[in-house]
Amino acid sequence: MSRKRRVFDIDLPDDPVDSPAPAAPRRGPMASAIAENADALKARKSAVEAIREENDALAHEFVALREAGHVVEMVPLEQVHSTVLVRDRILGEDEELGELVTSIRDIGLSNPIRVMRRPDGRGFELVQGYRRLSAYRSLRDENNSTDWDNIPALIIEGDVDISGLYRRMVDENVIRKDLSFAEMAHATLNYMNDPGTETNRMKDALAALFQSAPYSKRSYIRSFAQLLEDIGDLLNYPTAIPRAVGVSLARELKEDPAMVQEVRNALASKPNRSELEELTLLRTYAVQNSVVLPDMKPREATPKRKSRSKTTFHIASRAGQVKCTAGPGRLEIKVDRDFSSIDRDQLEEAIASLIDGLEARG
Repeated sequence: MSRKRRVFDIDLPDDPVDSPAPAAPRRGPMASAIAENADALKARKSAVEAIREENDALAHEFVALREAGHVVEMVPLEQVHSTVLVRDRILGEDEELGELVTSIRDIGLSNPIRVMRRPDGRGFELVQGYRRLSAYRSLRDENNSTDWDNIPALIIEGDVDISGLYRRMVDENVIRKDLSFAEMAHATLNYMNDPGTETNRMKDALAALFQSAPYSKRSYIRSFAQLLEDIGDLLNYPTAIPRAVGVSLARELKEDPAMVQEVRNALASKPNRSELEELTLLRTYAVQNSVVLPDMKPREATPKRKSRSKTTFHIASRAGQVKCTAGPGRLEIKVDRDFSSIDRDQLEEAIASLIDGLEARG
């Protein structure tokens, strides 16, 4: 006897809410490989796009840095020229160049030169680093090697600003190494006479190049500039002229224009003079017309008197009788003249020369 199978009728909803999702169809090996390859290609494409975006950003940053002159490049020596700017250094033997050559040979160049591209496309024009460039050329010539054919340089892009380039050149040398007053005056005259700058007045040139310097220093530079214009072409050792001598001599030449030719003749008569001989000659003319105060005459075998709190004396001058009162930190001059009517530049220059003259005498 066979057992009958019972059948239960169950009504199921058409769209059950809690029913599990149907299982995904099983992929074959080929389909899995194709899917994985597509995913890999998609990931690679995303990575490539990210790298390309990063490279583009770096390229833009590099271009911006290079245009700002912050990227060091190796520039061939023969492509670096120095004709646009007249150097602030007065031509002559640079006694310290040998030290710079040795330093670069031993440890390399720590500070690259600065150049700008020439408008004609023929290489670069030097902006800063004349001594460094000279040292590299010396190393190339003495070693007869290609190791020194290229020099590290920062390239300044954009239009040429002659005034700005002069300021860069002067600022670098003033900061890195003290320039003599003759060299600062030399740079001022070059700036003033260069058609590419915005001024042809001495006062404006001084203000542009040495705007951070005190007025007294600009006054000294002005005196040396006048000295260079009068006798500079005949001087063998202009950088050795002390400040007091240069300022005093410039004043004497200004007050007596006929003396200019006299000094020129004296210099021309001794073309092979030494540095000491040249300074001795210049000192002779610098004090030639100076007023010698009574208390400054030499005394023989007279012991020095102790300084008093105040000293008063009278002297004769071109302006008449002058009453002088000297004391600690104070010098009073009384004369029948309205000093407020004198140009301030001339008045400050005269006072600075007086103080320098007193300091020079000890």
